Amino acid sequence: MAAPKRNLSAAAIVVDAEEGSYLLKIDGYSRTKVLLQTGKCAISTRFSVGGHDWALEFYPNGYESADFVSVYLLLDSADAKDVTASFAFSVLDKDGEPVPSFSRTHSGHTFQGKSSAWGCYQKKKTAWGYCDFVKKTDLEGSVHLINDCFTIRCDVTVMKEIRSQEQHKRKCNRLVVVPPSNLHRHLGDLLKSTDGADVVFHVGGEKFPAHRTVLAARSSVFKAKLFGSMKEKIVDIIEIFDMESDVFKSLLHFIYTDSLPEQTTHDGEAHDDVVMAGHLLVAADRYNIERLKLICEEMLCNHIDSTIVATSFTLAEQHGCHELKEACFEFLASPSNLEAMVTSDGYEHLKSSCPSVLREMIARFLPPELKAAKDIIMTI
Repeated sequence: MAAPKRNLSAAAIVVDAEEGSYLLKIDGYSRTKVLLQTGKCAISTRFSVGGHDWALEFYPNGYESADFVSVYLLLDSADAKDVTASFAFSVLDKDGEPVPSFSRTHSGHTFQGKSSAWGCYQKKKTAWGYCDFVKKTDLEGSVHLINDCFTIRCDVTVMKEIRSQEQHKRKCNRLVVVPPSNLHRHLGDLLKSTDGADVVFHVGGEKFPAHRTVLAARSSVFKAKLFGSMKEKIVDIIEIFDMESDVFKSLLHFIYTDSLPEQTTHDGEAHDDVVMAGHLLVAADRYNIERLKLICEEMLCNHIDSTIVATSFTLAEQHGCHELKEACFEFLASPSNLEAMVTSDGYEHLKSSCPSVLREMIARFLPPELKAAKDIIMTI
């Protein structure tokens, strides 16, 4: 027997809610980790949403486990009780946009005022959030921790009341919240499953099935190779000879998900991540994937030392990376760093492939009063 149908009008129920956002900037993350042990938090300034005061609790070493960063939303109004709110926490990228892999959403929780409970019970009733918000190794190995700083955005929606057309008010502890986009996950799964793949790349002895339409949508170079006048004679199998297989695998991952694979953060492997960033920068420039190129450039800017500065200089000059080039100049303004660079493995390659960079370096480091000498050097 079929269940009776319910006749619902779009105008029959009105949800009265108020939304607000708050940005918590963590300036000096490393120092905060030293000062606050596991279970200890820093509390943000108050902000108001829905007629109530709120604050964020930030645990750099976790509320329960030191492996995670914990974040909680705190109802900071002592006389409030039974306040229903949904909320979302997101780490922001350098453009101020939420990072999907570092975002969590809670569809609804009923908070009570600080005077309504005590002890652990108080914690559960006045504050709610995630003890495992972000794994510390993931955050510290990401490009979103810039100069030891990052920002968390908290979006809060406070439900105030639900009214029917007859104006009968009632409480409700449920609220529909639209989660962040998960398109990147679906496309990542498509790449892993190879369902519908119509082109195969042979790179470094490995095979990589992919989808021509996805590649063409993300790269003008791939679009030309697969659909345009540069179209390969045999488009279902393409050989790439001058790239390592792990680099191409990371390139495909970014094309499908708009993110890099999880980076290693162990001390012995950190250098490998920087080397990979250099290879990916070359690949991104080759296939005109500008966002990936900028991400790699930023990573290289943040990891300049005497062993790789010559290689970074070469990459900057050959692939038009102005910010990376300037970062190298700033690093080499120190005489000790300059001396160390000259003895590094990459110096000879820099000298032979980009001699103009060395002339520019000498001209920059000469005193201002030697302008004539600078002009002479730049003409050699």
